Amino acid sequence: MGGIWGLSSASALENLPVELRGIGSGVLQEGYAVGYLLAAVINLTLVAQHGWRVLFWTASGISFFAAVVRMIVPESAFFLRAKEQEKARGTNTSQKTKTFIKETKAMLKRHWLLCIYAVLLMTGFNFLSHGSQDLYPTFLEDSKSFSTHDATVATIIGNCGAVAGGAIAGSVSQYIGRRLTIVIFVLLVGAFIPLWVLPSSFSALSAGAFCIQVGVQGAWGVIPIQLAEMSPPAFRATFPGVAYQIGNMISAASAQIEATGAANLKTTIIVDGVPKSEANYATVQAIFIGVVSAFVVIITIIGPENHGSHFENHKTAFEEGGGRDDAVADSASQTSFHEVNSEKSSA
Repeated sequence: MGGIWGLSSASALENLPVELRGIGSGVLQEGYAVGYLLAAVINLTLVAQHGWRVLFWTASGISFFAAVVRMIVPESAFFLRAKEQEKARGTNTSQKTKTFIKETKAMLKRHWLLCIYAVLLMTGFNFLSHGSQDLYPTFLEDSKSFSTHDATVATIIGNCGAVAGGAIAGSVSQYIGRRLTIVIFVLLVGAFIPLWVLPSSFSALSAGAFCIQVGVQGAWGVIPIQLAEMSPPAFRATFPGVAYQIGNMISAASAQIEATGAANLKTTIIVDGVPKSEANYATVQAIFIGVVSAFVVIITIIGPENHGSHFENHKTAFEEGGGRDDAVADSASQTSFHEVNSEKSSA
C-alpha cells in the first residue's frame, strides 16, 4: 500500500491539464473517504450476517479490480517519451540505477529541509484524519450510548461530508491557492469541534461528524497537488509517497493516545438513570483535534507553494541532471498530454 499512493498521485495529476489539477487532486484523495464509506456500509449490512472476514474479501476484490484497471490504462505520454529517449541513447538498467542514486543524492543535498518540512506536514495531516476518525465510533457507543448501527450510520454520514469537502476544496484551491484553501478548511474543523462532541442526539452528532469531515478531508483534498507541486519535479512520485507514509507511521498511535488520555480523564454519564464513570473521549478528542489543527495551520502557512507548476516538463530521475530543479526535458517531452494525444489522432 505504501508504494501505490505516490505513484497513483503522480500518474493521475501529470496527465491532467494544469487548470484541472486542483479538482483532480480532490477527487483522487477522496477515494480514501469512499473506501472508508464503503467499508462502513459493508459493516452495517453484511458483517452481522457473514462475519468480519467479508470486509477483507471485499477489499481484496476491489484491490484486484484496481490492478486490472491499471493494467488496461496506458502509461503516461511523458513516461513513454522518456522511455523512447532512453532506448535511443542505449541506456541500460544498471546505468539508470546509478543515475537515479546519483540524482537522489543531489536532490537530498539540495532539498533536505524541504524533506523535513514535508514529513512534518504529513504528520500533522495524518494526525488530523486519524484523530478525527479512528476513535469516533467508540466515542459514540461508549460516551453517547449509541448502538453499533447508529454509530456506523453516523460514520457513513461523516464520510459523505469528506467526499464533498475534498471535491470542493480541490476546486477552490485552483483559484485561491493551495495553502490558503488548506488553512480555511482546517479552520472549519476548529469551528465545528463543539458540534462534533457536545450534543447527545443522533442528528446533531451526525451533523457534527459531517461538518468536521468536510473540513478534514477538504484540506486533505489539496494535499496530492500541493505535494506534487512542492516536490523536486523528477521525484514527484517518490517524494510525496515517502513523506505521506512517514507521516502516516508517526501518527499511527493517534487512537491509542486519545484512548489513554480519555481513560485518565474520566467523566460521569447517566445510563438508564444510573451514574456511570466512563472514559472522557469528548474532551480528549476536542483537545487533540484542536491542537493538531493549530499545528497544521502553522506548518501550512510557513511552507512553500508552487501553484501551477508544469512538473510534467521536467527530466526524470533516471536522466542525468534530473535532480536539478531547472532540468527541463528535451522539447519532445514538453508537449502536453492532450497535445500528444491530438498528434496521435492526427497521425
